[in-house]
Amino acid sequence: MITLSCEIQGGDTEWEYEWRTTSSHKPSNQSELRVDSASPSNNGHYKCRGRSKIAQDHLTEWSVPLNLIVSHNKPRPVLTVSPSWLSPGVSVTLNCEVEHPSAGWSFYWYKAVPDLSEKSSSYELLPDGSGTAQDSYIIHGQTHTAGYVCRAGRGDPEYHTDHSQPKFVWSADVHSAASLTVSPDRVQHFTSDSVSLTCEGNFTEWRVRKFSEKGFFSHCCDCQKLSGSSYEIHSLQEGVTVYWCESGSGEFSNAVNITVRETLGFGSEISSFIVPFIIGLVSGIILVMLLLCCCRKIKVSLSLRAPTKTLLHNKKPTRMRTTFTPLFFLVIFQFMK
Repeated sequence: MITLSCEIQGGDTEWEYEWRTTSSHKPSNQSELRVDSASPSNNGHYKCRGRSKIAQDHLTEWSVPLNLIVSHNKPRPVLTVSPSWLSPGVSVTLNCEVEHPSAGWSFYWYKAVPDLSEKSSSYELLPDGSGTAQDSYIIHGQTHTAGYVCRAGRGDPEYHTDHSQPKFVWSADVHSAASLTVSPDRVQHFTSDSVSLTCEGNFTEWRVRKFSEKGFFSHCCDCQKLSGSSYEIHSLQEGVTVYWCESGSGEFSNAVNITVRETLGFGSEISSFIVPFIIGLVSGIILVMLLLCCCRKIKVSLSLRAPTKTLLHNKKPTRMRTTFTPLFFLVIFQFMK
């Protein structure tokens, strides 16, 4: 049930009440408007005013309209974290945003703890994180990868939203409790590569999670378990993806940022070298041929300008000789680079 109350400040005057709404609900002339079985048909703006019972022409101003929204599904707030990657001495700020912000919301802040048995996470309330009036929460001294969740509540009795989707703050620092190593360990990979991920620590159960640059958070479904805590990915997706390990006791490993580019057809390890080399080689050959043609035309032109007498007495076959100076090779080398 939803109850809207119309309150008029000042004086002991007895009032009659008038309601107006854009919804299909038919309001009464009482100080309270009650909606017993709320449904989306009750959505709309509501406002009220009072009329004096003694002087009928004495009216108050209309109240500020109240926007009532009824949904079949619980709203889910959106949590944001800043920064996404930890730096030494930097505090982490959480912000919890509800879909239709207004006064009266209280906010609850949780730490996500991995639960491998349920293939999900449980939530632990953060210190002083119960029912805060502010929609932000600051965490000091965070040094390792961690996940966070929020939800909101309002009313009496308090109505709660669903929990937000978990958001993570990542740390690249390796710590003794849990760590993730990648092989081969290089800055860039290609879609044709295979990558091995190894979770290390004093635990027997692990799972690998990933977060893509498109904003998708999920289990690493394409991670094939090899043995123990080692996994292999055979088909890498183009883009930037963050990977980390979660242990059975709720520990997070360091996070690893893997950048993948599409293979260009020559093999991932040599394609970045061969393509510019071939382009430079072909360009160099074309330049040499153009220079040879220019030299030939110059020789022919000089021969045509020579005196006729010299041409008649010169019985020997004409040979063209081309000399390449060091400057020429320097030009070719710079062009191929």
